[in-house]
Amino acid sequence: MHKEIALTVEGQTKLEDELRHLETTRRREVGARIKEAKEFGDISENSEYDDAKNEQAWVESRIIEINVILANATIISSPTSSEKVTLGSKIKLRDIETATDHIYQIVGSAEADPLHDKISNESPVGQAILGKKKGDSVTVHVPSGKVLEYVVVSITK
Repeated sequence: MHKEIALTVEGQTKLEDELRHLETTRRREVGARIKEAKEFGDISENSEYDDAKNEQAWVESRIIEINVILANATIISSPTSSEKVTLGSKIKLRDIETATDHIYQIVGSAEADPLHDKISNESPVGQAILGKKKGDSVTVHVPSGKVLEYVVVSITK
């Protein structure tokens, strides 16, 4: 039994595009690499062959992973309100200690990408701000033991 996975429409499209690319382009490329590596002769000590087989295993496991995510996904429609933080909301948080603002979108764990300001609803910050309203203060206990304090500056759909 797989856990339910929340995905935005954008996240679903991105995964479907990646799946299409893996199933068509990457599979063909890796197949060609394996064929080429076999032509070098003895495959028992052929690093090109080993690399290609490892890449093939990664491609196939990623295809399975994406299929499982898509099969178990609940698609989050855009938030209907900007009254409180929900999955899909874009929020601006102000770090009370540094007085700096951070803008994030709350997404499911499958499409979390902190480098692109998409944080998971299962992360410490994501859990702490779900259901909060503009002006609310939030205290977040992160795994390192540090305590972060934020104020919800704005919420947009």
